[in-house]
Amino acid sequence: MKFVIQRVTEASVTVNSKIIGQIGSGFLVLVGVSQNDTIEIADKMIHKLLNLRIFEDEAGKTNLNLSSVNGELLIISQFTLYADCKHGNRPSFINAGKPDLANDLYEHIIAKCKETVPIVEHGEFGADMKVSLLNDGPFTVILDSDEIFA
Repeated sequence: MKFVIQRVTEASVTVNSKIIGQIGSGFLVLVGVSQNDTIEIADKMIHKLLNLRIFEDEAGKTNLNLSSVNGELLIISQFTLYADCKHGNRPSFINAGKPDLANDLYEHIIAKCKETVPIVEHGEFGADMKVSLLNDGPFTVILDSDEIFA
C-alpha cells in the first residue's frame, strides 16, 4: 500500500464538474492499493498517517500531528501509484490491486479515519476525478508499506 501525503491549506476533488469533497488545512492523501494488501496493512498505514508529525509547533519545528492542529483529511484512491515504468514508455499497472480489493480497502481506510478525525472527505473510487490543492510548504511524504513494515 502506498500513501502520498501532502500537507495542504486547502484541497478539493471534483467529479463531473461537481465538488464532492473539500477540506481546509490538513492532509490530501492519495491511496494506492497493491494486490497483496490487507486490512492489517491498511490499519498500520492509517496509524502511521494519523500520527505523522509534519505540522509546525510554536518553535517552527515539524512536531505536531493531524489531531494536534485539528487537521482535516481528503482521501483519494489512485491506482496509478502502482505504475511500473521499467519497460518501455507505457506504464503497466499489473501490481495494482484488483478493483474489488482496492475499493474495499479504500472504504475501510475512510471509515477508520472517520473514527478519529472529525472531517474526512473523499473522492469517488474509479471515477475521473479532478483534484485541486494548495500544498503547504510544499510538504509531501510518501509512505510505502513495503518499505515501512518489511
